[in-house]
Amino acid sequence: MGEPLLEFNAATEGALETSTAFHTGFGGDTSNMAIAARRSGASTGYITRVGDDAFGQALVRLWNREGVDTTHVVAEPGGATGIYFITRHGEGRHAFTYRRAGSPASRLTPEDVPEQAVAAAGLLHISGITQAISPSACDAAFHAMERARAHSTLVSYDPNHRPALWPVARARAVVMRSAELADIVLPNLDEGRLLTGAHEPADVLGEFARRGPSVVALKMGADGVLLGEQGRTTHVPAHRVVPTDATGAGDTFDGAFAARLLDGDSPLEAARYAVVAAALTTTGHGAVGPIPTADAVRRAGGLPT
Repeated sequence: MGEPLLEFNAATEGALETSTAFHTGFGGDTSNMAIAARRSGASTGYITRVGDDAFGQALVRLWNREGVDTTHVVAEPGGATGIYFITRHGEGRHAFTYRRAGSPASRLTPEDVPEQAVAAAGLLHISGITQAISPSACDAAFHAMERARAHSTLVSYDPNHRPALWPVARARAVVMRSAELADIVLPNLDEGRLLTGAHEPADVLGEFARRGPSVVALKMGADGVLLGEQGRTTHVPAHRVVPTDATGAGDTFDGAFAARLLDGDSPLEAARYAVVAAALTTTGHGAVGPIPTADAVRRAGGLPT
């Protein structure tokens, strides 16, 4: 459940005003996650609102092509679907410019949450971005998590903190309450340090773990993932690639990790798979195009079929 966006990714490196060509793609962290989970074999659906404009229609066509169920996607008459631009500046650095204020997804409310679908799902995925884009979307996210817990549906939560969207004090309060409602928490190291006040990766993980989730996967980029489960902490090394664009790598990890857990893998097995999937995503441009299939992940990582 969350906010999808249309993506314009600069074809060459440099400042926005010097970019003369853009590749059109798709983004939005929860949309990326749903597609990654689908490409790793899970059955997925999306809860969101888009405009009935060309951008919203393109996103719906994307989900239909990918096999993501769109039963609970609302096309809002006159709505302006959010967009963003990516510019790259060498050494893997990239900058995002968003136009999303007042997007249909920001008007999500608790009434948009289909309780029957949440109850029937194996897992509900929520992002801090959804909670940051508006008070009503934040209310919808909490309502969805509470209904998931009532129906014994697993809750997966990625803080995905964006400082431009809300004050850090509010973000900290919302994220930590969400961690208390989640079964699986998927922060990255930088946001984890900001939101917990801890510095060492094990301490950051511990601050999330003490909120109650059964699994915490702390994403550390090129340093891999620190996995906490049942009181144990395990380092999962990154899969080595030559990165081109890291956009959406964390979302791919989330989707791949969820798909493997739901298929019966242990958290450690799922994390070993997901770090390969996330690494492969960085070898192409854009958030969605490079997301690998399950076969590609297993071949690259030497994992059993």
